[in-house]
Amino acid sequence: MNTDDLYRILRTGHAQAQGIVDTIADPLLVLDQALCVQAASRSFFARFRVDRFDTIGKMVFDLGNGQWDIPELRRLLLEVVPKAVAIVNFEVQHDFPHLGPRTMMLTARKLYQPDGGGHSILLTIVDVTELQERDAAKDLLFGELRHRMKNLLGVIQALARQTTTQGRTAEQYRDDLIGRLSALLAAENHAFDEQQSTDLKELIEHLLAPYCTEMRAVTIDAGHAVELMPRQVTALSMVLHELATNAAKYGALSVVDGRVRIGWRLNDGGDNLTITWSESGGPPVAQPSAKGFGTRLIQTTVEYGLRGQLELDYADDGLHSKIVIPLGSAAPRD
Repeated sequence: MNTDDLYRILRTGHAQAQGIVDTIADPLLVLDQALCVQAASRSFFARFRVDRFDTIGKMVFDLGNGQWDIPELRRLLLEVVPKAVAIVNFEVQHDFPHLGPRTMMLTARKLYQPDGGGHSILLTIVDVTELQERDAAKDLLFGELRHRMKNLLGVIQALARQTTTQGRTAEQYRDDLIGRLSALLAAENHAFDEQQSTDLKELIEHLLAPYCTEMRAVTIDAGHAVELMPRQVTALSMVLHELATNAAKYGALSVVDGRVRIGWRLNDGGDNLTITWSESGGPPVAQPSAKGFGTRLIQTTVEYGLRGQLELDYADDGLHSKIVIPLGSAAPRD
């Protein structure tokens, strides 16, 4: 075998090895014993926006502008890997150039050598940022669903207690209760269905209809007509729904003489909408020692879903709330 044949065999073997590396979908580095990069996959170059010239032969901690000089990664490669055959799904959180804050799962495995020589390491990198965000969103949604079901059962009990039996036949009581439960179901659907733009007064009347078991239980002080966009309708429906269910279970709407007054006004030339919710005549209220799920849901929805501000005042006469929302694309109508 002459030199040309040997070179051709080596070149073919290198091309095949690189082809295998490039076939891996997730970013992959092959490191030598000194932790210098022997090979890198195309997905690594594409994901982290670096080129081959600045990668191959460089120590992993010197890549780019030092973006891989991470304390957790140093410990993994310098201390843990030499003592183990593989480290799987080692989580690293870092602010990467061009990518921003990301969560990466690193897996480091020693490369098998038939002759027992060499100490190369295969380092695979999986970006799980979106996956973790989706998992967190699912957990929040599941928690919200459980909370909503618990609220719904509590409101049904409250409506059953407030539907008086005095002077009514069993059939009348049944028909009144079923009517209020039907209104409650309609409000639930309105609160959580996708909506077109909706008038604020119409939204409030629809959501509070199930709780108007007495003529003066709910008073709506209507301000200017305001058209809400779908995103605002969904978020505000959740907030008002939560306030109403809490009032029905624990607050003013849990007793016959309790009252709720809700109103709104436009501020700053129509750029901001202020909604007030005031309860009176209900059981005594006090500042809770810790925020429950419902309070956290209201606060999160107002601050992040509506980009607004929330004030909760646990006054002696009942809960008072003020919600200030930047209208944005929502507009007042004459």
